[in-house]
Parts: sequence; structure tokens; C-alpha cells
Amino acid sequence: MAKIFDKVIGIMGFSDEEAEEELLDEEETEKGVQEEVRSSGRKSAQVVSIHSQKQVKVVVLEPTSFEDSQNIADQLKNRRPVIVNLENTDRNLAKRIVDFVSGTTYALGGNMQKVGQGIFLFVPNNVDISGETHEGIKEKGLFSWPISSK
Repeated sequence: MAKIFDKVIGIMGFSDEEAEEELLDEEETEKGVQEEVRSSGRKSAQVVSIHSQKQVKVVVLEPTSFEDSQNIADQLKNRRPVIVNLENTDRNLAKRIVDFVSGTTYALGGNMQKVGQGIFLFVPNNVDISGETHEGIKEKGLFSWPISSK
């Protein structure tokens, strides 16, 4: 409000030159501060390349006991895809491992897919699985392979 009053007085010619110079100096200072704020906002922004992706490591495991399922779950928690080979695992143990790791995968928002006879792919939510499941898997079930009984 005071600035408007000073400008009106300056236009009428009732103010001295020093007051006008002070007004000009204040306006220039305000413009400089605004420019610094704008430029500092640009400097603090991070530039990230869209094409730079972190390399994904795929872990291949062949569990021999139920305790190995915790290692599989830990790999999924660290956002690594895991291929689990259960071909040489006891059928009951294989079911328990798949159940445990499937629950972990579900809790993390990931996916699972049977890749082959006794081979499963478990991925966290940062990895997509593309491909089709065979109708035979739906008919026979997940554990339709001959597993050795140890």
C-alpha cells in the first residue's frame, strides 16, 4: 500500500529523486530475488535418464530342504526373480516349498509360473512374466511330473 502511495506522489512530482531511486532499487532487488528462486529451483532438480535401468539378476535354486524356501523368499523380497528347480525333490517337500514361496510371492504382489516339469518361476512385482500357460497344466495340476521319492 505504501508503494502505491509513493508512486502516486512521485507521478505528481511531490517526491524527491532519492525516493524514486530507492523505489527502483527495491524493485530491482525483488526481481533479482525472484530470479534466484526460479534458478535455484531448477538447479536442485535431478536429471534422470529414462533409458538407464538397473540390471536384474535372476537367481536359480534347487532346494533340498524346507529351510531353503526362506532363502527363496529373501531373494523375492530383494526384488530378484527366482527359478526353482524341484525335479529332484521329494513330492511332499516340493508341494510345501511351492506353497510357502507362492504365499510369499502373493504377499509381495508378484507372480509365479510353471516353466517346465518341476521348474517354477517366481517374480516380484517389478518383473512381468509374458507367455501363455499350457492347458495341460490346468488339467493335470502343478505337480504332474515324476518326482523321485527320497
